[in-house]
Amino acid sequence: MVKSRRVQVLLILVVLSFLLIHFLPCSNNAHMEEKPSPVHILILSSWRSGSSFTGQIFSQHPSVFYLMEPAWHVWVKMYQNNAKVLHMAVRDLVRSVFLCDMSVFDAYMSSQKKKSDLFQWETSRALCSPPACDSFSRSDIITAGNCKTICGKYPFSKVEEACKTYSHVAIKEVRFFDLKVLYPLLTDPSLNLKIIHLVRDPRAVFRSRENTMADLRRDSNIVVGSQKTKGEMGPYNTMQVICKSHVEIYKAGSQAVPSFLKDRYLLVRYEDIVRDPLARAAQMYRFAELHFTPELQKWVHNITHGKGHGAQAFDIGSRDALRVSQAWRKTLPFQKIEKVQNVCKDAMDLLGYRLVQSEEEQKNMSLDLLFAQN
Repeated sequence: MVKSRRVQVLLILVVLSFLLIHFLPCSNNAHMEEKPSPVHILILSSWRSGSSFTGQIFSQHPSVFYLMEPAWHVWVKMYQNNAKVLHMAVRDLVRSVFLCDMSVFDAYMSSQKKKSDLFQWETSRALCSPPACDSFSRSDIITAGNCKTICGKYPFSKVEEACKTYSHVAIKEVRFFDLKVLYPLLTDPSLNLKIIHLVRDPRAVFRSRENTMADLRRDSNIVVGSQKTKGEMGPYNTMQVICKSHVEIYKAGSQAVPSFLKDRYLLVRYEDIVRDPLARAAQMYRFAELHFTPELQKWVHNITHGKGHGAQAFDIGSRDALRVSQAWRKTLPFQKIEKVQNVCKDAMDLLGYRLVQSEEEQKNMSLDLLFAQN
């Protein structure tokens, strides 16, 4: 009897061993093959700060679904409100886009909307390649001009369909002025959010805004109120609010308090990008968990070493990026420089931009002195 029981126990052990050997590895393999959670990237910046170009660094990556300033639709629809009031609506729209739920646009766009009704849709390579458009390959570098000509006829439903096929979703936004507004997204278990905070020398931003004042009038009114945009001090009032927001965002992000911000915030200066495009692009890709392919390295080099002047709003064509970034030194009168430095002094000090003390210094100060490394 005892011998029979021992045989039964041995048989049971043999069966269990067989099951463990043959079935557990399959379960592990199945687990390993599960689709990884998407990475969500928010490029947080302000107008005329090089954010359209920085957005393209992500848009052209074949693993990234990118949208440029989707909250534009919120501000257009609700322009009677100020930026602080609109923060929550903008945040909710951004969250929905990150989750590829494009029904959020129903509140701001016509029920008969097409893909081409989406603001600056043609700047998204993902909306210019399958499944959003069949004319290009997903690995192609695609210009906005070519895309707009060929890919505009597809239905709006293709936006959501395309989004769900990518491992990374990136959004460029200029309509957040407080990092705390984004805390619910950073603690949302359905999101894996990383924030790239892009800043630019306020003097260069001011000069660029002068060239595009008409394009930015509605946005400026929302930022500071229509009364404060009028008169000689109007442009400086807007710059003051923008600079103050960069200070608050940087302080909140760099201190990594609360803990959920740790390793999820990266400050990048536009001037550092144009001085060493490949190194800075590589840094941002590492932060976003993306591979910097040879094709993208070539594209980044070429688009920053062209002959263009970057004069058009949202123009992201090839240009001499370093020279364009410094154009304010030759074209902005010193009296205006002094006023910008006065309203943006805290931001310039904190972000590593040195003040110019005289017109002579403006002309002769070297790049290394103007933009000290943090």
